[in-house]
Amino acid sequence: MTACRLDDAVHRLTPPISLRRIIMWVMKTTRIKGFTLYELLITVLIVGVILAIGVPNLREYRQNGRMTAAANDLHSAFHLARTEASRAKSTITICASANSMEADANCGGTWDQGYIVFVDSNADLARSGATETVLRAQPIAAEGVLFAVADDATYFSFASTGLGRTIGGNPPVSQIVMCDDRGNVRAAGGNSAARLFTATPLGRATILRDETQIENSLTAMNKSCP
Repeated sequence: MTACRLDDAVHRLTPPISLRRIIMWVMKTTRIKGFTLYELLITVLIVGVILAIGVPNLREYRQNGRMTAAANDLHSAFHLARTEASRAKSTITICASANSMEADANCGGTWDQGYIVFVDSNADLARSGATETVLRAQPIAAEGVLFAVADDATYFSFASTGLGRTIGGNPPVSQIVMCDDRGNVRAAGGNSAARLFTATPLGRATILRDETQIENSLTAMNKSCP
């Protein structure tokens, strides 16, 4: 009687033959997937090549972006000043400012510290009175952007006619070279990595990227950049 009960228990604990086959099939067909050492080395090599090529290009792309932004901001500020002078029939001055973003922003400082465009009613290169309002305030230059300024000029003023004017015998801005740590070298596209901003006595502003022109301007200024 006891033997019969033991056989019954064993029979109940033993799975059907079809279930055993399924379990064995699953165990045989399931494999742990991963990388071999050879595959891992190839992957690391490819990533290294991509980084070696991509990182310098990314840095140059960011530097070019900063240089373009700095040049365009200055050019647009001159355009605004000239347009507003003609419209308002008043002297409009753009000048370097060490506190350009403050409520009492005024002329004084260097171009890399920032600059302001303001209504200079009495044409004295200084804000005074409630009517001499700031039309545009430019903050400090982006990191790494340097300025070399001809005659160390700190202003340019537009008369009510929209033409440039000299104030107090101080020379107005005529040329500004903007560069970064690359200096005046050929960049992508064959143009210089630096920028040359020029303003004629009449107030026409232009941005140039010719390597030779920039070098000639730096020589004439007796300055270097960087």
